Amino acid sequence: MIENLRYYLSERPSIVNFRWSHSQSWGNTWSFLFTSIAAYIIFSLFLHLLLLLLFRHRRPLSLGPIPAVHSLSMVLISLTIFTGILFSAAAEIRDTRWFWRRYKTTPFQWLLCFPLGTRPSGRVFFWSYIFYLSRFLHTLRTFFTILQRRKLSVFQLFNNSILIFMSFLWLEFSQSFQVLAILLTTLSYFIVYGYRFWTAIGLPSACFPFVASCQIVLLGCNVVCHVGVLLLHFMKRGGCNGIGAWVFNSVLNAAILFLLLNFYVKMHLGNRKVKTPENLDSAKSKDI
Repeated sequence: MIENLRYYLSERPSIVNFRWSHSQSWGNTWSFLFTSIAAYIIFSLFLHLLLLLLFRHRRPLSLGPIPAVHSLSMVLISLTIFTGILFSAAAEIRDTRWFWRRYKTTPFQWLLCFPLGTRPSGRVFFWSYIFYLSRFLHTLRTFFTILQRRKLSVFQLFNNSILIFMSFLWLEFSQSFQVLAILLTTLSYFIVYGYRFWTAIGLPSACFPFVASCQIVLLGCNVVCHVGVLLLHFMKRGGCNGIGAWVFNSVLNAAILFLLLNFYVKMHLGNRKVKTPENLDSAKSKDI
């Protein structure tokens, strides 16, 4: 069972021979990236304004089982990507251990810092590409929020757009740290979307902002890993691959962390001021 799973997730020729290129990969051009992000933002704004014009009342629209189905789908996709890149990273470590011994590099150092000259091909970049594509499925949450709550979150637009952009940079510049980043993110999404599915089918929710707390933990882990990348870049001869994209990625992560902490503090202060059950339920279910 495990051997079959390992073959289908890390040893198939289409995975081993994957290469990020304009001729082989869909959605890998800068024009596609900017067009898709612009279309996402414009359509979100259009849908929000259209609902405000057509329906003056702010009663939520029922979407039936669609949000629950989406959450369950994201749980399965996140679990598949997590398992696939875990098996693929283990296979890459096994196949290139001889090379690392020559340059005194450990597997953990490779997870944080790709050697200079690393190209976006092979197993781990295949799953990085699948993760990049899954970011577009994640944006459907924005439309659910607009339809159900008649609310457009600027942070949600910014966060989803930036995450798509960062996922593209990982592939385009063979950026260091992406393997650990994908493992941490997909694990977090597995938990978050599992919780969303749990609440969508009518089961009780947590007594604290569960989703926001998970995202803060994820970003905190990313900060620690980014410090490790920076140290390795200056300690290793030649530095880490894709360090320019990594610097830009770090700035964007810092911006997301600042906005998320600001959102979390405001929500916490709002809960302390108003303790009614209705407001508490609203705060716990806020989408970010």
